[in-house]
Amino acid sequence: MNNFEFKNPTKIIFGKGTIKKIESEIPANAKVLMLYGGGSIKKNGIYDHVTKALSNFDVIEFGGIPANPEYDTLMKALKVIKDENISYLLAVGGGSVIDGTKFLSAAAVYEGDTPWDILTKKVRTQKGMPFGTVLTLPATGSEMNSGAVITRAETKEKLAMGGPGLFPEFSVLDPQVITSIPERQLVNGITDAFTHVLEQYMTYPIEASLQDRFAESIMQTLIEVAPKVIKDPTDYKPAADFMWSCTMALNGLIQKGVPGDWAVHMMGHELTALFGIDHARTLAIVAPSHYKYNFEAKKEKLAQYGERVWNITEGSVDDKAYAAIEKTEAFFQELGIDTKLSDYTKEYEGTAEEIAKRFTDRGWKLGERQALMPEDAEKIVKMAY
Repeated sequence: MNNFEFKNPTKIIFGKGTIKKIESEIPANAKVLMLYGGGSIKKNGIYDHVTKALSNFDVIEFGGIPANPEYDTLMKALKVIKDENISYLLAVGGGSVIDGTKFLSAAAVYEGDTPWDILTKKVRTQKGMPFGTVLTLPATGSEMNSGAVITRAETKEKLAMGGPGLFPEFSVLDPQVITSIPERQLVNGITDAFTHVLEQYMTYPIEASLQDRFAESIMQTLIEVAPKVIKDPTDYKPAADFMWSCTMALNGLIQKGVPGDWAVHMMGHELTALFGIDHARTLAIVAPSHYKYNFEAKKEKLAQYGERVWNITEGSVDDKAYAAIEKTEAFFQELGIDTKLSDYTKEYEGTAEEIAKRFTDRGWKLGERQALMPEDAEKIVKMAY
């Protein structure tokens, strides 16, 4: 196991009826900007619960943050923060709203002229404007980590940011919120969380037994609860397991002491930026091809994953490893997720070359060993056509 340091300051408030507790988590004299997405929280009752809990605060609302948090929209919110002397942010939504709030937390204290530089220059925020979250869609783990991904439609870019100052102060996780989530979004959440685990697990053996088993248990739980959550989102037990699995998949715990890949995400982000495909679905497009292309480097871990997660016990290491890739792709398909780019667009010709050019221009190398060059990404994306 590699050396590591681990600190996660986010307070988790988990369980039924916990939204009312935000009142005691926000400073009494705070001027709050409440941020949310397309308005679904006003239809499912979450808005009413939150506004009731905030009744003693000075609150301004900003809605309309899109599924891929858009830079231009966030700049409008940033103007509100500055014009209204906002001192505290509250994200009420899924990963996109929370990611957008993290960008605003950083941008609110950024001293440069162009906040987009936070992403392009990889500025790490040491202390941002304080914020909390009310999670409405389990998927990204953004409610308990310090990373975010922001989209800029003008340039068709989707870039990551982060820093130790961008952990939420608190996050409310009430599994009952999934009752009103459309099936497409539930499926996306399961796929996103599952792939988050794979990115931190599917590398090479490093003798970190506990970390491996943490990761495997999250994947096993997601496989177990997926059909139950989809069939009946009102069933509290699988809903709770689903929500907590999504948070644990990307709160920093399972990545400590082990290498991380993240190449699937880097390629997937480009597919979202170019075609607007749901983030989770881009991961399902890229992952099988990525593991096939890097089979020799990953086959030991693939075989272990096949044995422990999918109960594949027959055959050689190569047999088990390849069967594990097939099981993973089949799992996505059983959830209703297409796993080829051509299933989403007929305009895919030239996509691999464009992604490779972007990676070359940025000087990016990918993978747990930083051994994947842009030309490798080009081949992987072509395999996913």
